[in-house]
Amino acid sequence: MRHALLLALCPLLARSASAAAAEAPLRVPLEDVRAAIALRHGYDVRATANGGRLQAEVLLHLARAAQRQRPDGPPLLVGYDEWFQALIEVAGVPAARAPTYARLAWEHKQDVHVEYRPSRVIREVVQGPAPQLALDVTISWPATAGAPSEYSYEDTQSTPHLEVTEKRVITYHLLDYGDMIVFDRMEGLYGRPTTGALGVLFAVLGQGRIVEYRMALLPDGRQVSRGRARKAFFEVSTTLTVRPDGRAEKGLPPDPQFREVERRLNAPLEVRYVN
Repeated sequence: MRHALLLALCPLLARSASAAAAEAPLRVPLEDVRAAIALRHGYDVRATANGGRLQAEVLLHLARAAQRQRPDGPPLLVGYDEWFQALIEVAGVPAARAPTYARLAWEHKQDVHVEYRPSRVIREVVQGPAPQLALDVTISWPATAGAPSEYSYEDTQSTPHLEVTEKRVITYHLLDYGDMIVFDRMEGLYGRPTTGALGVLFAVLGQGRIVEYRMALLPDGRQVSRGRARKAFFEVSTTLTVRPDGRAEKGLPPDPQFREVERRLNAPLEVRYVN
């Protein structure tokens, strides 16, 4: 009886194993990651405040290439070593002088898993326009014995200074609207200002969980960002203007062109996801 059951299950097990193998992510070669980073112009890829922009633009570039070549998948895997080596090569700095945010990701072996197939990412657009491209992104390092559950660093180029904590697993949905990029439904990323009035507030509240981050780019290379963070029953929204060199300042300059950017960043959006 047991032998007959195993024989009956063999084809099913074979198909399951085949499906699992087919869904194994495709590791992006170093040269492809390097080429994607090298295409980024107009801002300093070494600056911490530009790290989110760099990651978003590179992942969107790689996903578009994958959609053209392999529309049915599998998902992509951007390895921690390929990302780090590509970044320092393009930036022209040795590993010892790599930006802190990149060096810590490399030391903790943070890989990036990217699902780009539309049917695997978005279930329904409830409010607002449909994005041009949507990705399901997971950033993590192995859960090995003795592995840390998180790490922290401080960005001193921003005003106010910002302390960031990254959990072992970070997830978010990356949405490209053409005139705006959105990191939606973020999990595993925490931060708090450490200087200024907000620094005093968060010294009492502690770190807030970053739940959403939107950014729009200006022709001169400046980036306007709006982030939302939650802590218990409190929610704080902050708008930053990031210069190409990575210096970030709270709020917007008194320039009419920023009013339209701010309107876009505040537009209501609601998307339901597959996962």
